[in-house]
Amino acid sequence: MSPRGKAVVLDAPGTARLVAHTPRRPGPGEALVRVHAVGMCGSDRDVYLGRRPAPYVRYPLTPGHEWSGTVTDVGEGAPASLIGRKVVGEGLRNCETCAPCRAGETNLCAAGYDETGFTLPGAMAPTLTLPARLLHTLPPDADLTAAAFLEPAACAAAAVLKASPLPGSRVAVVGSGALGLLAAQLLGAFSPSELTVVGTSPGRAGLADRFGATAYRTWDHSSGLAGFDAVIDAVGARSTARAAASLLRPGGRLVLTGIPVHGAERLDPARVVARQLSIGTALGASSGAWSYAVRAFSAARLTPLELLTHQLGVEEFERAMDLTGSGDVRVGKVLLLP
Repeated sequence: MSPRGKAVVLDAPGTARLVAHTPRRPGPGEALVRVHAVGMCGSDRDVYLGRRPAPYVRYPLTPGHEWSGTVTDVGEGAPASLIGRKVVGEGLRNCETCAPCRAGETNLCAAGYDETGFTLPGAMAPTLTLPARLLHTLPPDADLTAAAFLEPAACAAAAVLKASPLPGSRVAVVGSGALGLLAAQLLGAFSPSELTVVGTSPGRAGLADRFGATAYRTWDHSSGLAGFDAVIDAVGARSTARAAASLLRPGGRLVLTGIPVHGAERLDPARVVARQLSIGTALGASSGAWSYAVRAFSAARLTPLELLTHQLGVEEFERAMDLTGSGDVRVGKVLLLP
């Protein structure tokens, strides 16, 4: 049941401590994973600051929903062939039997919300125990550090699949953070004639180019941008949905990701109808979107490691939180190594 080490525990918003970690033996259908790396994102910061709505967080909590690792043990009924495999795993629990689950929309499970790192123990610990059916196996030579980006990549995949781009279409992504750039790289696989990333910092232009963008614009130099067939809002900030909609051609498709901040500017229904815009949303990722992202990663079509700027030990959790919320364009993805 080794390794033993330290886990991050949030007793309440703003209160973090390190505790001795004892691996939980896997029960029937479960797997025990030795965590290699766990990513930090804005949702983790919301949990830390107490900004996540009560039904979607439960304290005390070990956070961490973006992770990679290796299976070290399985419970009764779980495939023994998983032992020794490199894996990532879905966070959202699902019942597999309700109508949304049977339709493949496992992230809309009607049985209620439970998710690793939010209401259930997360990966900011040496090990993680979870249902084996949520695991996605990786090739033996997979880079587990890069694989820790597959949770946001799955969310990006969900948005890209909702956008339904066609070869030769003009597409845009609003947001040059990890989600936006991963979405851009996945969109590139659809051979768009134009792939524009719109961000806030000129310093992200080179990175956007390396992730497949044919153009990068900041909002203060975005005049004339219009006529896109599909636009993904990968930010969810106060004004981004309305701004993203303004980039579409009549009949275009807008995909909104995440939960917009309180007080976000609303889309004008009359304008949406008059322009016959289609609006899709993506919150989390279904099992199908996960599979799509994992296949792209395994085929080297998704190369997220360039987003990484900091690797820290779990004892530096609070520094990782500060970096994640710093707004410094030099800070990309932060990983913790349990």
